[in-house]
Amino acid sequence: MTHTLEDRHGSRRRRGSAPAVALDTASILDAYRRWAGVYDAVFGGVSSVGRRRAVAAVNALPGRDVLEVGVGTGLALPRYNKDKRITGIDLSVEMLGRARERVAEKGLRNISALYEMDAEATSFDDASFDTAVAMFVASVVPNPKCLLAEMRRVVKPGGNILFVNHFSAERGPRWWIERAMAPASRALGWHPDFAIEALLSPDDMRSVNVHSVPPLGIFTLVRLPN
Repeated sequence: MTHTLEDRHGSRRRRGSAPAVALDTASILDAYRRWAGVYDAVFGGVSSVGRRRAVAAVNALPGRDVLEVGVGTGLALPRYNKDKRITGIDLSVEMLGRARERVAEKGLRNISALYEMDAEATSFDDASFDTAVAMFVASVVPNPKCLLAEMRRVVKPGGNILFVNHFSAERGPRWWIERAMAPASRALGWHPDFAIEALLSPDDMRSVNVHSVPPLGIFTLVRLPN
């Protein structure tokens, strides 16, 4: 079911809207250096539905040129339609190495390039892409609003920006678990207590489309027209 975030959350401010522990580039790189060798086995399964939904949404959108922000080990790359030209970026050299291996092993000819690059400050020209998608990245970067601003800059007017991500619960047992895990953010390399308000402004939240994604609705697919 598609709905707006205003419909879903109303105007009430959610508890825990700012992550309790700040991440920085060094802690993120350290975490993903540790995770690179086991990332697919540990996270590939639980995140697979979210990746499939995000890529299916990208495939259904107009335009050829796609930027995947935080491409990681390249788990999503084989799922893009062959008529899409994919550029992937990631801050982790180790994760990119595995993505390049995947591209070579599967003979993916529609992958234009994979770059080591900071998602909050890319080197792309303005309006370089028709679509930008970030899968499980918003709760990883130090400044989520800078991430969104950069994605807006590199996407053409009239294009689309997509996120699939975990956003913190408003209440209940999951909220308490997320808050308890928050002090481990630096070791994990992501924010368990990441609220959607840390990414989207009130104006964004009035117009963005969202879909709840399995398992158990802990992930959300977000599409924001540029």
